[in-house]
Amino acid sequence: QVQLVESGGGLVQAGGSLRLSCAASGSIISINSMNWYRQAPGKQRELVATITSGGSTNYAEFVKGRFTISRDNAKNTVYLQMNSLKPEDTAVYYCNLWLITTAAPRTVRNTWGQGTQVTVSS
Repeated sequence: QVQLVESGGGLVQAGGSLRLSCAASGSIISINSMNWYRQAPGKQRELVATITSGGSTNYAEFVKGRFTISRDNAKNTVYLQMNSLKPEDTAVYYCNLWLITTAAPRTVRNTWGQGTQVTVSS
């Protein structure tokens, strides 16, 4: 069993900052890529940022220079530091992890967090 618990969402004024966290627990051997997605009402879920097991990062164009993804392997946790927030960043943010849960046979799982609401007021 693998559980992802997200936290850090809330209400902030435009220009402010929030830090999201997503902690994984359960039967985990290793975590490969860790991702953040977001979904606003009436819109498709979109990829925000990705970090690999080696620490390489990629960002959607609309958050480059404002958001930073990082990971703490000892805590099985991924973070999303969000600065210079804009009203259009308002959405439910979901973490998404690719996990290795068993070694033999090798089992790869894709797991989603429950989502955390981020609201940016103007």
